[in-house]
Parts: sequence; C-alpha cells; structure tokens
Amino acid sequence: MNLFELTKHLMYIPSTSGEEEAVGFWLRDHLDSLGWTVELQPVSENQNNIIAYLNDAPRVWFSTHMDTVPPFIPPTEDGEKIYGRGACDAKGIIAAQITAAERLRGEGIKDIGLLYTVEEERASTGAKAANEHPLASKCEYMINGEPTDNDLAIGSKGSFRLMIKTSGKAAHSAYPEEGDSAIETLLDILDDIRHTHFPHDDFFGETTVNIGTIEGGLALNIIPPRAEAGLLIRLTTKREPIEQALESVVRGRGEIEVLSCSEPVRLHPVDGFTYKVVRFTTDIPHMPSWGKPLLLGPGSILVAHTKDEFVMKKDLETAVELYVSLAKRLLATEHTECTEDTEQ
Repeated sequence: MNLFELTKHLMYIPSTSGEEEAVGFWLRDHLDSLGWTVELQPVSENQNNIIAYLNDAPRVWFSTHMDTVPPFIPPTEDGEKIYGRGACDAKGIIAAQITAAERLRGEGIKDIGLLYTVEEERASTGAKAANEHPLASKCEYMINGEPTDNDLAIGSKGSFRLMIKTSGKAAHSAYPEEGDSAIETLLDILDDIRHTHFPHDDFFGETTVNIGTIEGGLALNIIPPRAEAGLLIRLTTKREPIEQALESVVRGRGEIEVLSCSEPVRLHPVDGFTYKVVRFTTDIPHMPSWGKPLLLGPGSILVAHTKDEFVMKKDLETAVELYVSLAKRLLATEHTECTEDTEQ
C-alpha cells in the first residue's frame, strides 16, 4: 500500500475522539502483516494505543494521534491534494511515519518504534497512559507528528481548558428585581477576562484566550438561574500565574472548573531544519518519559479542524524524506541515557 493509499485508507475509518477502536484494530493488523511486533495498550473499555517496534528497545520513536475532531468527512482527492477529516491532523502523518519507518527498515535500520495514541483532541488520556509504558524509559528521541508545514517546531504553547460557572435565582422575567441573572453575571466576568492582559513570553509569544462555548438559562421569560462558559487559554507560561489571574478577575462571582492543562514545552532542535514555534499544543507534555521530544509533520494547522481540511501530496512525500533523515541523524548521535528535554 503506497503513501497516498495508506492515508486514504486510514481516513475512511471514522475515529473521532472516543471512537478510535476500529482504526486502532486496523493499524494493529496492518503493522502485524508487515512484520512489526504490535501491542494494544488499553486506555479505556473501547480505546487502545498502538505500540509497535522492531527490536526490544528502540532509541527513536515516531508518534502522533489516531483521533480526529468531528464530524467525519470521507476522503477525496485530486492531482495535488487529499481532502477530508484527518488529512493533515493526523492520519496523513501516520501514513508518512509508517512509510518512513518501512524505508528505514528496508535499509536495515530497526532501532525505531511507532506510537499512536487516542484522545489527543480532548484530554490526551492516551498519551498519559503511554507515558507509563515500560518501553518509554528506554527511548532517547520521540518524533511527534502534527501539521507544522514540515518545519521542525522548537517550541509549542500549552493549553488550559476550563469552565466558568455562575449561579443566580430564577424569577418571572416581568419582575427581574425578584431574581438574579446568572447570565448577566457571567457576561460581566467574561468582559473582564477579555480586557485582562495575561503574561507575554519572548520565546512562546502572547497568551491568548478563546471563549469557546456559552450556555445557560431555562426560557426566554425566566431570569436565568445558571450559566457557564468554556474557555481555552493558549499558555506561554506555567499554569499557576494564569489561574491566579483568573481567580482575581472572577472575584468569587463564579466557580472555575479546570478541565485539563498542558504547559508549554521547548523541543529538541536539530541543525539543518527550518525552525518555528507553534501556537498549538500536543501530546508531548503528557509523555515526558519518552525521551527528547521533536515535532514535525506535513500540512497546515490553519486547515486542521475545518470542513476544508487537506494535505498536499507533495508535502506527504517530503515528510517521509524528512522523517527518514531526522531518524538517521538522531540514531547517529552517541547513545545516551534517555533524559527529558522539556521546559514545563
């Protein structure tokens, strides 16, 4: 199966977060047929990470995630692009990594492994489980895949997901003085957050806040007794100062419920590659046991998660070459004890 066929085959299998079982089973069978030793690492009742290797303790691992955001969009193609859900985030990356690994194997290089996780798009539960796998402590370098335009990312922002919840008192809307609007309180809090200047970092850039969801109320003629908003903050510092700033803004007017947090990380640089710092986060902060992290992949993050998601076929081919070159460069370095190379 060639690179483009493998990409499309993976994309034909729906695998939104929480529903990765089928694509995991297919990857297990495909890699097993190629002669890899394959493990299914249970994460939940119907979710499994895929861990595959050619020797007992690979020094270099390729990794990305199997899940996608909804909705499922089946693949289509033209002469230049493959379109559909997962094209660049991240099934095209899986295909490029497997193709690169098979090419390395064809050259007699077996000191490599493949790690594919579940749930990256929500809470990285797959990565957290993978971090406890015995092989993690034996690795030296993990090449993680996300759409970086085939540039080598030397840093990625963190993400802080939270809910702000407010409570009020229901009343007839004709007599608002008898109630207390949870929605109006929430809007006041959100307006204060929008005008708050969070920390800036010279390396990672600006801390940004996205108010992603707002829900509340019971009916148009009832003063709303409850409301909540979901926020995602792109971290450029540790979580603590951001959380303290939020508490100062909220000032007891609502409740902050933390959903998940990944702090920003600095990544392993390699001479000869184009560098960038990316604004998104990855599974990397949750897998510190897997050696020094690198981040590179085909496609643009600007089309990931959109209805028009695509990847250029030539970029998939370039990614294969880059993955092969990167693995060879890393394997040529002196064998050292695996150490963490992240700045949390």
